[in-house]
Amino acid sequence: MKTYNIACIPGDGIGKEVVPAGQEVLEALASVNKNFKFNFSTFGWGGDWYRAHGEMMPKDGLDALRPMDAILFGSAGDPHIPDHITLWGLRLKICQGFDQYANVRPTRILPGIDAPLKRCGPQDLDWVIVRENSEGEYSGVGGRAHQGHPIEVATDVSMMTRAGVERIMRYAFKLAQSRPRKLLTVVTKSNAQRHAMVMWDEIAVQISQEFPDVKWDKELVDAATARMVNRPATLDTIVATNLHADILSDLAAALAGSLGIAPTGNIDPERRYPSMFEPIHGSAFDIMGKGLANPVGTFWSCVMLLEHLGEDEAAAKLMHAIEQVTANPALHTGDLGGKATTEQVTKAVCALMA
Repeated sequence: MKTYNIACIPGDGIGKEVVPAGQEVLEALASVNKNFKFNFSTFGWGGDWYRAHGEMMPKDGLDALRPMDAILFGSAGDPHIPDHITLWGLRLKICQGFDQYANVRPTRILPGIDAPLKRCGPQDLDWVIVRENSEGEYSGVGGRAHQGHPIEVATDVSMMTRAGVERIMRYAFKLAQSRPRKLLTVVTKSNAQRHAMVMWDEIAVQISQEFPDVKWDKELVDAATARMVNRPATLDTIVATNLHADILSDLAAALAGSLGIAPTGNIDPERRYPSMFEPIHGSAFDIMGKGLANPVGTFWSCVMLLEHLGEDEAAAKLMHAIEQVTANPALHTGDLGGKATTEQVTKAVCALMA
């Protein structure tokens, strides 16, 4: 029997509720599976750790995570700590420290979900957004000078490397190739950003030649937002820069019904380091501690975690259970217009694991 070592980092806000729920579901799945089990290690890093230690995670925190098979992450964000500290001090420190350069966000309308697009059926919205996760607009390059003076200046520089763009394009084309439609949309803004984004476009053309069976097109990011709303069926796999995909994936989740159901995988495709899986909904301090958080995004992230570990049968079983639960309006949490609690949804999914 395989033992998978999983690091659990609840982080802040409702992360402290949905990560334990995800752990509970994975334990329920393992209890009826004779092929594997989980060994969970929980790390209490985040806003509370920052208040106690002056940092979001220990300086040697990556060393503690390195031997793990995967990471289940909750959220980073605390209303009493500046956002750039919570993000760069924890989530991005892990993503960049482990070179998790492919951020993968599947989006589709789950059974029973009332999505906001009137003329869109589940078959019309079934996307995977691939987000470059290591450079671009979130490189951290820039600075501030003359703070507090009229001549104050601040810069953020978007840095793109040929190696970084080539590897995310190749990953996206390969992913598109593996999906039934073999269709990829490359999102750009090269009409206004005439250096790095032009290189992005050129590399897309070059990498496309390695995948002659993949049909692909190019779309400006502003036009892509309209296309997602007006012509969702024309999209399948989407690749975009760090910032562009960050924004588009939240729009995608909203179009599918709620940010509360959306998952993410921060992937190191070369498997040199553990990959990290998380819901995209954020810390949501306004509902923290009330038992109202939707754990479906975490459960779907657990599906991605299982797929990454090669446990495809278990992943399919969990995804089927999620779909059975979302199909029941009585098990919808507040973000989906229902009154179910985190605990009720969790227990329902666990019951279907038996």
